Amino acid sequence: MNGPAPAAPLPLARAEVRRDLRSPGAWFWDVPAVAQLRADGMDLAPVTVLVGENGSGKSTLVEAVARAWQRSLTAAVKHWGPLPSPDESDLWGELELHGQLPRPQGGAFLRAEAMHGHFSSLDEGPHGVRAFGGPLHARSHGEGFLAFLEERKTERGLWVLDEPESALSFSSCLRLLALLDGVVAAGSQVLLATHSPLLAALPGALVYELDDDGFAPCEWERLDLVQDWRAFLDDPQRLLRHLLPD
Repeated sequence: MNGPAPAAPLPLARAEVRRDLRSPGAWFWDVPAVAQLRADGMDLAPVTVLVGENGSGKSTLVEAVARAWQRSLTAAVKHWGPLPSPDESDLWGELELHGQLPRPQGGAFLRAEAMHGHFSSLDEGPHGVRAFGGPLHARSHGEGFLAFLEERKTERGLWVLDEPESALSFSSCLRLLALLDGVVAAGSQVLLATHSPLLAALPGALVYELDDDGFAPCEWERLDLVQDWRAFLDDPQRLLRHLLPD
């Protein structure tokens, strides 16, 4: 009797730092999560979620992976992500990405602060309005984001999202969670940085919590993010009376 078919290789199974550094004195090596990436590498799952306080390195890591991935795609993939911003680090050039070859060409890199300009460039393309049922940038931030995902959810590839909840209501976050679960079920992979306990609960996610020591896998229930929100929602006044004047 034949056993189950082997699982398809992940588009991106592991990220490592190259041995011959191009910028050995760069500032980002002092970020604990980046220092750990340099020392140990990072294994990824079909869904990998990064959570942590502001400044912990979530965006630095996902942006670097996204840029390194984007540079490895064929020239025909024109709109996988927005153009780099002046604030992005050069960490991407220090990375080695290991996974399926040839790389699947689907997916996208989406970050809240660059989304409007990225969607405008898509609208101006020859197929933009027809593809998305109308201009993306003419819709609310959240609706344009979800329309973009809905249209492309069958493309197999890597989806890198940096704090997408900033554009979305609670119900839209639920819709996004369902969309991403469907993307993964169709064979794609998701790498997500978030402050949202809802999005961190993506089914089957490998969740890394970033802190002053670097990053480590953590169960959803044990995340500081989840415990803080739970404590606040259970009794908002208990926290507010310590923060607000009488």
